[in-house]
Amino acid sequence: MDTRTKWNSKHKEQLEKKKGPTANRRLEGLSLYLNGGRALDIACGLGGNSFFLAKKNYQVQAVDISDIAIAYIQDQTVKRKLSIDPQKCDLADLNKLQWPSDSFNLVVITYYLDRELFSTVKRIIAENGYFFMETYFQSPQNDQKISNQYKLRPQELLSEFEDWKILFYEENEQEGRQTIFCQKRLECLSEIKNG
Repeated sequence: MDTRTKWNSKHKEQLEKKKGPTANRRLEGLSLYLNGGRALDIACGLGGNSFFLAKKNYQVQAVDISDIAIAYIQDQTVKRKLSIDPQKCDLADLNKLQWPSDSFNLVVITYYLDRELFSTVKRIIAENGYFFMETYFQSPQNDQKISNQYKLRPQELLSEFEDWKILFYEENEQEGRQTIFCQKRLECLSEIKNG
């Protein structure tokens, strides 16, 4: 089964169970920092984070590989009168991702891991913009049935974004998740542009 078919099936099942999407709790807890602008929700699924951000005055671009997820978000965006632009996108083909540099005030990735996206994220977030990511990590206390290929190494996000201002970081070993919320600092802009 290919990736699109797999996720279409999962999202269809979730919608049939009447389980609407919800925003990430840790992202919601950072509301004081979320003051609107342009946001990108990568691997958005059924749009829980996108809906939350649109209500926080963001113009959201929501991207996912699933036709079912994107159709659901399009429908809900019209019904709720939200500023969300859902787009079907295969994130495995990074050459097709043409987001301009410094074009987003916030980028969100939850429970999707492609390390090659880190350099793109650093490039497309504007000065003083924010990055939120949460996904599984290789916790000895929680052995999810997920390949280590799709799990972060301990403190990997801290290391990857060490030159950014870290506003929130957590490794929850019981849940097997790693979460970071950080801000692109002025000092790291020249390094990114020259790097």
